[in-house]
Amino acid sequence: MWRRAASLFAVALLTACGQGAAPRSQGEEVIGLYSSLPIAWNESEDIKGLLADDGAPHWALEVLRAQGRVIPLDTLANAQGVLPLPENGVLVLAQPRPLTAHENVALDAWVRGGGRVLLFVDPMLTVHSRFGPGDPRRPQDIAMLSPILARWGLDLQFDDTQEAGERLEGDIPVNLAGRFQPLGKSGGGSGKAGDAVAECRIEARGLLADCVSGKGRILALADAAVLENPDELADLAARQALLADFLHRLAK
Repeated sequence: MWRRAASLFAVALLTACGQGAAPRSQGEEVIGLYSSLPIAWNESEDIKGLLADDGAPHWALEVLRAQGRVIPLDTLANAQGVLPLPENGVLVLAQPRPLTAHENVALDAWVRGGGRVLLFVDPMLTVHSRFGPGDPRRPQDIAMLSPILARWGLDLQFDDTQEAGERLEGDIPVNLAGRFQPLGKSGGGSGKAGDAVAECRIEARGLLADCVSGKGRILALADAAVLENPDELADLAARQALLADFLHRLAK
């Protein structure tokens, strides 16, 4: 509730300034951000701390702002049941809360109409939080996006025998990562492949999925460790470059 209140407050400020419903300018990328991670907002026990701007913004937010105008979202379905982004915008879904049925429908329709999604979906989140398990202010520990993933023909699997600890898969930092399998494939998901509306290419041994749905596109990563704050400056630069590369890939 506290996060929703802050989001509504921020939207109200944008609207008051004449920016809340501003159309996309030519050449300007509009990027929606929907996440349980403390990227747009600080981790705080109250609204005052949530909106405090005395500290440096999350590095991922700075990368997104370098690519376009960032709009933090509190819902994926407005009062009209429509995702509140331009039809050709970009949506960054970073370990979001479970989506409602209306949000799943709105997201699916928006993508098929030309929207682009960068999805970080982590089956076992490892990011540090000041709040303990079960606290509603804590980021979503286990991704719960099966309905929309199934709609796109994907099944997110998790090997609970893997060792914890960050490592590189190619140039991507991962920690207790998941794997995507196409629905209905041997050894993969158990859903019906015929129900899917997207065509997906699975990469990096299941870590990445690149999907096309209607006029839109989804680039999904089965882990969110890349969005964590590393200890080394060189690691931070690598993560910044990687996030920018993901966004550029969606622009193709």
